[in-house]
Amino acid sequence: MSKWDKLITRICNLSKDLRFDELRKVLESCGYEMNAPRSGSSHYTFRKQGCAPITIPKHEPIKKVYVEMVRQIVESEAENDEDAE
Repeated sequence: MSKWDKLITRICNLSKDLRFDELRKVLESCGYEMNAPRSGSSHYTFRKQGCAPITIPKHEPIKKVYVEMVRQIVESEAENDEDAE
């Protein structure tokens, strides 16, 4: 199993030890663009045209609620890939 597959599996299992950079990598692979926070905030916003923006604080470890948001995106992207085939 590749590192990418392991990362996706950890997200789908709502792992508690995920890092911000891992979630960023997954969101950017799904077409989201990261916008850096302003004035010292730790909350990063990810945007994709046609989708609601997602805001994730850069704290370790990432809270389960944010991992759940990314899991929903991963699952919807997988469904879209299946529909395209």
